[in-house]
Amino acid sequence: MESYKQEEIANIQSDIVKISRIPAVANILEVACEITGMGFAAIARVTESSWVACATKDRINFGLGVGGELKLETTICNEIMQHHQPVAIDHADLDPTYKNHHTPNMYGLQSYISVPIIRKNGKFFGTLCAIDRVPNEVNNIKVINTFSLFAELIGFHLDSQDELDESSRVLKLEQRNAEIREQFIAMLGHDLRNPVNAISNAVQLQLRGDLDDRNKRLAAIINDATTRTKGLINNILDFASGKLGGGIKLNYENDLSLDETIQQVITELNMAWPEVKIIKNIDLSSELKADYKRIAQLLSNILGNAITHGEKGKPIQLSLKETVDGKTITVSNSGLPIPASVLPHLFMPYSRGKVRPGQEGLGLGLYISKEIVLAHGGSINVISDNTQTEFTILFPA
Repeated sequence: MESYKQEEIANIQSDIVKISRIPAVANILEVACEITGMGFAAIARVTESSWVACATKDRINFGLGVGGELKLETTICNEIMQHHQPVAIDHADLDPTYKNHHTPNMYGLQSYISVPIIRKNGKFFGTLCAIDRVPNEVNNIKVINTFSLFAELIGFHLDSQDELDESSRVLKLEQRNAEIREQFIAMLGHDLRNPVNAISNAVQLQLRGDLDDRNKRLAAIINDATTRTKGLINNILDFASGKLGGGIKLNYENDLSLDETIQQVITELNMAWPEVKIIKNIDLSSELKADYKRIAQLLSNILGNAITHGEKGKPIQLSLKETVDGKTITVSNSGLPIPASVLPHLFMPYSRGKVRPGQEGLGLGLYISKEIVLAHGGSINVISDNTQTEFTILFPA
């Protein structure tokens, strides 16, 4: 019982704060006094066991401020909580219903009006009320409708605050979950890199050795798998770095030329997919100012995407050329078009659309590719139809 009482007190204190956040409350109470001529107006929180003032306007020294309480059974609000109807009294001494009522007699009231505040879910919150020790004309449609409108406005603001608080709570929970997920992804990527590199090095040694055809095929499968896995790990680490605040870091001190870098990417892909033909065409008058290791990662992702989703047996075209806007890299492949429903989300993390068996992945490759392009100040676009799918990357002049 004690814990229930403490919980109710805490809830009422919370409701007082919510009422204080409503900008219109002071004006509502001011207007309530003005249109009725009454000296005291209040917004009350009414429960099964208590009546507490959440906001007051006191011109007659009634003596009740914010947080002040009345015994519930001494109020008419106790009855309003049951029937949810307004009560308006012009002159209590002359009113046949209320001339002998305990509330006017106990508090020395002659005029009184109170309307219920009902929440959107149908629950009774409390009342908007006004009182005075002298008679006033309040039992008329104009005053009752005005008070009812004010009560609806108060209820609306209370509902809006609850919805905003719930949205904020859910958002914070989602943000926390996202941070935990991204930290886990970062740790997972780091922990996986060493064993995958060990497997890759071992299988490279095997492929250089004297193997029979069967073991060569098995070693090639392992090599293919490690190549895919290293690409996934790099994407995971870059994704986690970007999300956790590090961003995509660039280093413009390149050991290889752009042509050598691109050829290295093609060679590595051909080791994993020797049956795939990648046709390279570079027509640049000067070197591209970029981080070539990142360019290699970018092309590995996009070419890998073309290999996975392109038409088998058809070559992939890779071209670099200069335009009036800057230098462009274009990768195109034949095959089924990217569905129109997938295109708007293609560069978003975890967005893969529908994939065929054997094409599963984390859906980070194109997201990382876009981040690399943006880090260079460029842009990336894709056009896909029944003829071909073409990715175009622009590095501005």
